[in-house]
Amino acid sequence: MRGFSRILGAAALAATAGMASAGDVEVLHWWTSGGEAAALNVLREDLQKQGIGWQDMPVAGGGGTQAMTVLRARVTAGNPPTAVQMLGFDITDWAREGALANLNDIAAKNGWDSVVPAALQKFSKFDGQWVAVPVNVHSTNWVWANKAIMDKLGISQPETWDEFVAALQAAKDAGYVALAHGGQAWQEATIFDAVAMSTGGPDFYKAAFIDLDEDALGSDTMKTVFDRMATLRGFVDDNFSGRDWNLATAMVINGEAAFQLMGDWAKGEFLNAGKQPGKDFLCYRFPGTQNQVTFNSDQFAMFRQGDKVSPEQAALAEAILSPGFQIAFNKVKGSVPARTDLDVSELDACGQQGYKEFKAAAASGNLYGSFAHGHANPAAVKNAMYDVITAHFNGEYDSATAVKELVTAVQLAR
Repeated sequence: MRGFSRILGAAALAATAGMASAGDVEVLHWWTSGGEAAALNVLREDLQKQGIGWQDMPVAGGGGTQAMTVLRARVTAGNPPTAVQMLGFDITDWAREGALANLNDIAAKNGWDSVVPAALQKFSKFDGQWVAVPVNVHSTNWVWANKAIMDKLGISQPETWDEFVAALQAAKDAGYVALAHGGQAWQEATIFDAVAMSTGGPDFYKAAFIDLDEDALGSDTMKTVFDRMATLRGFVDDNFSGRDWNLATAMVINGEAAFQLMGDWAKGEFLNAGKQPGKDFLCYRFPGTQNQVTFNSDQFAMFRQGDKVSPEQAALAEAILSPGFQIAFNKVKGSVPARTDLDVSELDACGQQGYKEFKAAAASGNLYGSFAHGHANPAAVKNAMYDVITAHFNGEYDSATAVKELVTAVQLAR
C-alpha cells in the first residue's frame, strides 16, 4: 500500500468506468453465509428507502483475507469501492496511506464519541479523525452447544476447563462429533484466543498478544495453551480440513456435533435455521473467560472518492450507527450493537447476554481486541501467529517446539 497517495491522485484523473453510479454505494464485504447475507440485507433495504442504490461486491472467505486482496487490486487500479468492510488494524493501515475519508463532521453531528467505547474507537479513528463506522461488536470467546445432545447425555454447562473436557469426552463416547471445527488457520486462531485467555487470564493475554512480550510468548503458560489445543484436536472429526466455519456450525445445528468454539456470528446461522436460544441451542463464554470479552468489530471504511465525503457515503455512515439500524441489524447478524446506549430487549437471550457482558467489559477494562481477528496487532504479526498455531494443531510441532516457533515468528514479523 506504499505510495497510495500518488495512486489516489492519479485515480482522480482516471476514467471511472465500473465505479458506483451517482446515487449508489458500492460495498465490498465478505458476508456471504446465510445469516450474514440476511443481516446485510437490513442495511441494503435501509439505504434503498432513502433512494440510494446498492452495488453489492461480495468476496467469500470468513476471515476477510480474500476481500483485502481484491481491495488492494481495486485501489491499485485507481477504482476503490465506496465502502469496504474491514477489521482492526486493516483500517489503520489504509488510513495511514491517506485512503480513507474524514468522517469527523458526521461523527460530531451524531454524537459518536459519547456512545462508542474507546476500545472500538481505537480502530474507528486515526490521528483523531473518524475514518470508519462500527456496525457491530462480535465477541470471539463463545461456546455453541446443541441442547438436545446435552440434555440426552446429562451434560450441564461447563464452568472450568476440566469440566469442558469431560463434556467433550461424554459426547465423543456417545458417538457424536464432540467439537465441530473447520480446519482453517483463522478458525484455529479463534479457538486459541479463548484457550489463551482461559489459561493465562487477561494479564497474560495482554502481555503475549497485545504487548508481544517475549517472556509471555515463550512461557510455560503458553506451552499449557498449546497442550490444551492438542487436547481439543483429539475431539475434532477427521474431515475437518478446509471446512468453512458455517458448515461446522451446521453440524451443531443438525445434531451431528455437540459443541463449536466460534465467535457470535455463528448465532446468525442458528437463527437463520429457525433455531431458538435456550430451546435448541445454548450459548456461553468459554470456561475460564466468563468475565472477559475478546472482540472484533466489523466496521465500514469510506474510501476517498474526492475531496469530500459523498452524500451517499454520509447517508451510509449515519445509517450504520443509527439506533434503529443497530438493533435491526444485530438482531439478525448474531452480534451486539456498537453503541452502549440502546434498549436491546428486542434481541434474543444470547444477544441480551452478550450486550450486557460487552458493556460490563468495556466499563471494567476487560474488553480486549482479539488477536485472531486483527484487533491486537497488525496483519504481519497475526499471520505469523496463525502459521505456528495451525501447524501445531495439524501435528507439525509438539507444544514445546510450538512455543519456540511462536517467539521466533513474532520476532521476525514485528
